[in-house]
Amino acid sequence: MPRRTIYFPDSVEKLVRERMLEGESFSSTVVRLIELGALDDDRDSWPDWIGSGEGPGDLGINAEKYLGIKPWEPGEGPRGEGPR
Repeated sequence: MPRRTIYFPDSVEKLVRERMLEGESFSSTVVRLIELGALDDDRDSWPDWIGSGEGPGDLGINAEKYLGIKPWEPGEGPRGEGPR
């Protein structure tokens, strides 16, 4: 079987590890979860995008500010650093 290298954000790796069966390897767990997801494939219910990974806790609220579309207010900013 060919080996593939794939990067998982820490949050996804944590989900995989939480779902490992006793004696199951990390790779086997990943394959099992992908197969289960593929079998339950209902593309009509998928969102236009699927977010994954990590970011600031307030990203959903301040996305336009992080992207530079709207300005940060005085005293606001990533980690409270204020405008940049």
